[in-house]
Amino acid sequence: MKYDGLLREFYSEMLFIENSGELTAQTYGFSVKEFLLYAESQGIPIESCDTRTLLYYLAERKSRGVADLTVAKDLSALRAFGAFLRRKNIWAENYALEMDRPKTSRLLPKVLEVEQVDGILDSINVSTPLGIRDRCLFELIYSCGLRISEACSLCISGIHFKERILVVRGKGDKERIVPFGDAAFEWLEKWLYKARPEIVGSRICDEVFVNARGNPISRKGVWKNFKAICARTGLDVKVHTLRHSFATHLLQGGADLRSVQELLGHSDLSTTQIYTHVDDEMLKDFHQEYFRRPGYRDNNEEIKND
Repeated sequence: MKYDGLLREFYSEMLFIENSGELTAQTYGFSVKEFLLYAESQGIPIESCDTRTLLYYLAERKSRGVADLTVAKDLSALRAFGAFLRRKNIWAENYALEMDRPKTSRLLPKVLEVEQVDGILDSINVSTPLGIRDRCLFELIYSCGLRISEACSLCISGIHFKERILVVRGKGDKERIVPFGDAAFEWLEKWLYKARPEIVGSRICDEVFVNARGNPISRKGVWKNFKAICARTGLDVKVHTLRHSFATHLLQGGADLRSVQELLGHSDLSTTQIYTHVDDEMLKDFHQEYFRRPGYRDNNEEIKND
């Protein structure tokens, strides 16, 4: 691509000057690359791009069926890129700031029942070292509410068995402490002291979870393995659903919202509050299923008794 060098410079600035997390820098980089490819296909030099160019690009994205939430993320990336171009005097102003974000409805996250989570974890074949790894990995993601990136980057030095806590590095490179229970303790011991050495051998690898070659496991590898496991259980869910379930189950068990916020590593309490709405929806479903008053329909229309 013509602007590969500019894209690399933007990515580096996001990491080292803006102090953004690596995942954010990668996501923004991908969104900006899509825009640069569009401009190149239209024969528009980056110096000549303006509000109209951005408007046509985002309209073209929507015409291809891209979700409003994705378009909103694209615009956030373009605003960061516009600020970068403004600093380099490539743009006279940040044209992306003139664009309004599309209104997005926040969908409630999908949540599993405790029995469904147990079913997924129990379906993992733990007769092999990689099976023990997967059992430990997904147990930890669920019981500690980890993001995939946090599980992949978790280091052995961050595990404290005596205190039963993990030191997790989350978004924005922020560290937080998360406790783990008996099940996670058991599978961590089996993985770290039995199965992992069989794979890693004498090599040194700081990350807790490795692939079959003994290298740090990738987010894509985690996603692929989880998809195969869920296929055996008949469930169609994402790895992140385990994190959603962790938060919801904590609230259902009586945990306060602030504590759940700390455990999840949310910087804003409003992000955590989405799980209270999930809980409300589950209560409504429970009420409708088990509290149907005689003489009334589900839509509150009275039934005429014969």
